[in-house]
Formats: sequence, C-alpha cells, structure tokens
Amino acid sequence: MSVTSSDSHLRTILGSIADGVITTDSDGAIDYLNPVATKLTGWDLAAARGLPVEQVFNVVDAQTWTPLADQVHHCLKKGGIPDCRRELVLLHRDGVAVAIEQSLQPIHDQQGVITGGVLVFRDVSRSRKLAAQVDWQTTHDPLTRLTNRTGFDLMLGELLRSARSGEHQHCLMYMDLDQFKIVNDTCGHFAGDALLGQVAELLSNQVRGNDVLARLGGDEFGVLLMDCPAQPALRIAEEMRRSVRDFRFTWNEKQYAIGVSIGVVGIDADSESVEQVLSAADTACYAAKESGRNQVHLYRLDKGEAARRHGEMHWVSRIHQALAEGRFRLFVQPIVPIDSSGTRHHEVLVRMLDRQGELVMPGAFIPAAERFNLMPEIDRWVVGSVFALIAEHRERLVGGNYHFAINLSGSSVSDRETLDYILLQLKHYQVPGEMISFEITETAAIADLSSAGRFIDALKGSGCRFSLDDFGSGLSSFAYLKNLPVDFLKIDGAFVKDLVEDPIDLAMVQAINQIGHVMQLKTIAEFVENQAIFDKLCGIGVDYAQGYGVAKPFPLADGDGRLLLEEGA
Repeated sequence: MSVTSSDSHLRTILGSIADGVITTDSDGAIDYLNPVATKLTGWDLAAARGLPVEQVFNVVDAQTWTPLADQVHHCLKKGGIPDCRRELVLLHRDGVAVAIEQSLQPIHDQQGVITGGVLVFRDVSRSRKLAAQVDWQTTHDPLTRLTNRTGFDLMLGELLRSARSGEHQHCLMYMDLDQFKIVNDTCGHFAGDALLGQVAELLSNQVRGNDVLARLGGDEFGVLLMDCPAQPALRIAEEMRRSVRDFRFTWNEKQYAIGVSIGVVGIDADSESVEQVLSAADTACYAAKESGRNQVHLYRLDKGEAARRHGEMHWVSRIHQALAEGRFRLFVQPIVPIDSSGTRHHEVLVRMLDRQGELVMPGAFIPAAERFNLMPEIDRWVVGSVFALIAEHRERLVGGNYHFAINLSGSSVSDRETLDYILLQLKHYQVPGEMISFEITETAAIADLSSAGRFIDALKGSGCRFSLDDFGSGLSSFAYLKNLPVDFLKIDGAFVKDLVEDPIDLAMVQAINQIGHVMQLKTIAEFVENQAIFDKLCGIGVDYAQGYGVAKPFPLADGDGRLLLEEGA
C-alpha cells in the first residue's frame, strides 16, 4: 500500500470517530482537521491548513479565561505532555464557548524524531453541566434554593480556618421560626413550603453581599457573617428579627404572623470545631426561645441561659451511663377521685440515682434529656419497667383495679420507634390496655397535631387511654382539644394552686372542667396543696385531684422488687 493510500485510509478512520482531531507539523502548523474538529472550531481544513494551531484551536482556562496557546509548542519542543488538569473551554470561530477535554501527543518518526503533534478533544458541555448541577444539588436546598446544611458546614469550616490566624473574626446566626408548625399543620404542607420560600426571600434581602444564608433543615436557617464582630452581628440579627415579625403570610385569604428566635455566636481563634460552633449557636437559639421567643440571644459561655444550656450537655453522658448501669428508679404519685370511689390511679414518675446512690430529681436531668433527644430512650425504659412489674404482680394489680399513668415526652409522641416499642411491650407482657394511660402535655400535642393524633389512635386501639397534661397553658387550648381524642384533662396547676384566692384562676378551672365534661372527659386537678383547694375542687365538680396535699410521690417498688403501693397510699 502506498503512502498516499495509507494517509487516505487513516483520514477516513479519523473522519468517522466522535472526537475532534487536529494534526500539526513539527512547527505547530495545522496539516489536518477531521469533521468533528471542523464543527467544534468553526474552521474547515482548506482554511485552517498551514495556520498556527493556536489560531484555530483557541482554548482558555474555564475559571480564569486565560489563553493556553503554548501547549502544542511545549509538546513539540520538549516531547513531553504539558500538565492540563484544568477545565478547558474552546472558543469557536464565531465566539461560542464549548467546554472540552483534550489529550495531546507528539508524533515521532522511526528514528524517534518529533515530526508533529496530534490533538484529540471532545465536547463535554453536557457532562460538565450535569456535574455542575449535581454539585449544586449537593450543597443547596431545592425548596428555597439557598445553601443547605452540607454547603453551610463546608463554608463554616473555611471561616474557622481563617479565624484561627487571629486576623479575622466572624459570627454565625442560628434561626428557628416561631409558629411555623401551626401554619404547617393548619394550612397543610404546601402552605408550609410556600411560607419557607417567602421567608428565605425575605432573609436574602437582609444579608450582606459576602455573607452566606442557608436553610439548615425544617424551619431552621443559618447565616455566616464574614468579618463581622459580635455587636454588628447583633444589629443585623435584630433587623432580621423585626423583618420576620412584621411579615404577614397570606394563605386562602387568611393572614398569619410568625416570628423568629435567633442565636448568635462568635467565630474566633478560640473556636474549636464546626460542631462546637453550631452547638453553641443552637444553644443560644434555644435560650432565645425559652426567654419568650421572637428574641435574639448572644452566646456567652460564662453567663445567661446559653451557659445553662451548655452545662446541660454534660448530662448527656451521665444519662447514658445511668441507663446502662440501671440507675433509674420508678416513683408514683396517687391521683385520687374527689368522691373517694373508682379506680386507683397512680402517675408514674422517674428518678435517677447518681454514682453515690443519691436521688437526682427529674428537674436536674429532664431538660437536658429533652434538649438532646434522649427522652424517647428514657420513656421506653419507663414503659418497659412498668409493664414488667405489672406482669410480675399480675394477680394483685389487675385484680386490685389499679391504673398507671405514664408520662411521654413530645419527642416520643412523634417517634414511630417508641410507638412500635409500646405496642410490642403491651403484647409481650399481656398488659390489659385499660390499666394504662399515657400523659402528654398540651404543648407537645399542639406542636405536631398530626403525629399526636396518629400516636393516640394507635394506642387507644389497644385499650390504652390518654391524658392531656398542663391543659390551659396554651393560647388556643379549647380550639385544639376537639382534634385530640383524649380521655382525661389535667388542669394546669398554675390555675389550681391559687384558685382559692384568685377569682380568675377559679373561673379558668371552672371553664376547663365544664368543657371537659361536655366532651365527656374526666378532669384532674394538679397542684392540690391543701384541704381548702381540695374542697373548692369538690364544689366545682372536678373528678380527680393530685398534689402534695393529697399524697406525695413514693417508690413504686423497693430494691427487691416488692410493690409499695399500699405503704405509699
């Protein structure tokens, strides 16, 4: 086969492949382009032959737009392949930019002398666009189009590194919307999503050009304030708080007001890690909520509510150790019928023993357990322990007409695993459902009405009953009551303890009792501290009383597992 026919055969092959191919002589002048190269560069072979390769193959760095014209000459003169790990863009003859990948090789004759070069390249615009889209989705929230938690954590890590030099100081704002759940539950998830989108746009207009606003999950947002000390950060936070407070969300011709609780924490040379900064900001945000919501709270390790919350973190390991070492104990407090007849009710209470065997009251560890989502584990321990005792003393307890009221936290009520656990334990220990009622607070029930309703319905199907605890503490108690299929109303003790002297408290107790009876619910008054309160409740017609004036809490069983119900009563 002659050289000419061989060349023709080779060019036929090159003309059929999907990549662009350009070959040059030893000086970098073009001697061949295949059809794909013609399409991508805009130059046909007749016009391009003999021209310098950089005139036809006009390639730049995708990030800096810097020309990269010397690659072929580097290859031809030094015989090496230049490092080209950068993203490249080829500029078409008419100015259109095309994302490409390329490879470059020298051509040698039989003696090893470089006689030219071959440049192979392909259009990767589609794949690069898809990669950019995937990268964007990895670090952004699809609903609000803001940075998501992943992207936020990465940027926070960069700010931490810059702050450790001591030359920069930044701040982080952690924001939690107030009243979002009410809008979401009342109007539906479409309304909730619309509200989040509008709030995201509202907040976007408040941040500076170099700051980062992110949706961290649910109704929580975060802001990274770059090169911003605490005082300016507090001013920005206050402006955001006011803008959210003044905002009105409209849905189905109704308007809803919301608020935002904001925690602010500094990022400086002493900041330890991404986790520590986020925890401190979350703690400050929670302190803002506990202070009345719709407030701004600056995190300071040595003072205020944030410091108290920081101290709660030390309880986490103590709670885990107590669970592992069996150092929780069951107490009960009688709930007596006003007319001295009926079922023997006992509210189950939990205590913890420290390493020295001293009792730790729930007020010391329950806030930390609630804050760090340990309550479902404690609640499951209580349920399992009570059911085991009932099974062990079945004849005495079932025959004695006893009834146990077990408290459940809000996180347990919205936790499917806890519901499944209770149903399984009921079946395993063959506990009659009518012996058990579960107490949930009004606040916890209102926080997630749909989950609370499903939880209650599932356990009522097994014969269990429910009490709504602290009733009257919410702003819309009566409005929500008809949506919750409970059996008992526990009147908030804040109204009960002063009803003898305070006519408003007396009227509240009367109203709650009346509404409860209209709905065929039994009423229970908490904080019954003396005989005068008890007598008033009797006159009102409340069904049950509970408090230190009736009976104090006592251990459900002794160290040997012997029941102490009669002794305590």
